[in-house]
Amino acid sequence: MTLPKTIMLIGAVLLVAGFVMQFIKLGKLPGDIVIKRENMTVYFPIVTSIVISVILTGIFFLIGRFR
Repeated sequence: MTLPKTIMLIGAVLLVAGFVMQFIKLGKLPGDIVIKRENMTVYFPIVTSIVISVILTGIFFLIGRFR
């Protein structure tokens, strides 16, 4: 696969992922750290990152298996 096709595929995947994340509230899972102060909020999506990593690992495994 050439570089332009790879970049277009990555862009399409990000576009679909952004659209889907509007409907599933992935990002406020138990285990995500939120620190709220008077004029500042810091958010560490630790569990969300792990869930996304597991899902992407499964997808890439399936793609590699059937390639």
